[in-house]
Amino acid sequence: MPATLELFDADAHVNPAPTFWDNYLPTKFVGRAPKWEAGGPDDKHDWLVFEGTRKPLNLQSATSGQGKSFQTTGKKELLRAGNWEPAARLKDMDQDGVASAVLYGGGPLGTADNELYLASFDAYNRWLADFCAYAPKRLIGAAYLPMQDIARSTAMVKDAALCGLRAVNIPAFPQSKAITSGGFGAQVLALTGDPDGPLQYDDPAFDPFWQACVDHNMAITIHLGARIARPGQFKFLPNMVMSKLCMAEPIAILVFGGVFDRFPDLRYGAIESGSGWVAFVGEYMDGIYDSQRHWLKLELAMRPSEYFDRNIYTSFIRDREGIRNRGLPGGKNMMWSTDYPHSETTWPESKKVMDWQFAGLSEDEIRPIVYDNARRFYGLD
Repeated sequence: MPATLELFDADAHVNPAPTFWDNYLPTKFVGRAPKWEAGGPDDKHDWLVFEGTRKPLNLQSATSGQGKSFQTTGKKELLRAGNWEPAARLKDMDQDGVASAVLYGGGPLGTADNELYLASFDAYNRWLADFCAYAPKRLIGAAYLPMQDIARSTAMVKDAALCGLRAVNIPAFPQSKAITSGGFGAQVLALTGDPDGPLQYDDPAFDPFWQACVDHNMAITIHLGARIARPGQFKFLPNMVMSKLCMAEPIAILVFGGVFDRFPDLRYGAIESGSGWVAFVGEYMDGIYDSQRHWLKLELAMRPSEYFDRNIYTSFIRDREGIRNRGLPGGKNMMWSTDYPHSETTWPESKKVMDWQFAGLSEDEIRPIVYDNARRFYGLD
């Protein structure tokens, strides 16, 4: 990697300590948030207690650089302070050579109370805005939005912009109903939504939401918004593969549904999705558009692959095939990331991995992927 290149991490994460909730939730919910509980002398882990459940403390999304010693649960002291302390976070970024990072994760609460669930989005977004305010040129926040009620979500776009956040992360598909059961499933719905719901994002009912994103210069993202892979779930590694490839479905709904014709300035990102699949999907969508659009009476302003180069962005951690395909239709807008501090991260050896990924490329070829594209996507040019 050329030493002169400034690195912009398009996808990193925070995991705020559960003690933050009482400071940011509405007063009526104070005391109902999760709590850390120390493990006993015979426990190999601490506990997270919430709504009558007591679960081992999950480390998968909040520890980095464990390598072969990786463990999914453990003690609180194994969590990196950079998850919730901005000064510690900047030190970890400096160690990895990262100048700026966009931050995801940390909400909502996995509660069965829909009112508390919705309030937790606002609380997390305000905490994240305060976190980023510590170093606003280096720490860039992505708000999390529910998509149960279009008017409410549209108002939250404005709130996020006023807080200084630069993107809104939405479920890959709308949430068709209120939360009725809590736990990890409620949190997953914030990423996936309901792929079989009666209302999808190409419906004109969502047009005020897209317009608000354009008006406030907010990027729209989905994040692993299909299959969510966690230890203990059925077929963990196959689900990790599909968590990337399934990102093509919500994109196809928006393209074929004419959303990018109605809102040509909309910036939409499939984050932590990888990028190598985009060239195939763009070419395939061109082909089926040519062969099927007549009987479907579908007329788009551009060919599908052209929307990838104008409106659609992707981010990757390790993806040499994506880098090789950067000149193909649809390959223009890929963005590099570390995924700190998740188990898939390249931290603290990101530059070593980048030397492998970008071997043989010039500085001018690398710069758009590690800096320019992300700055443009997040409206920071």
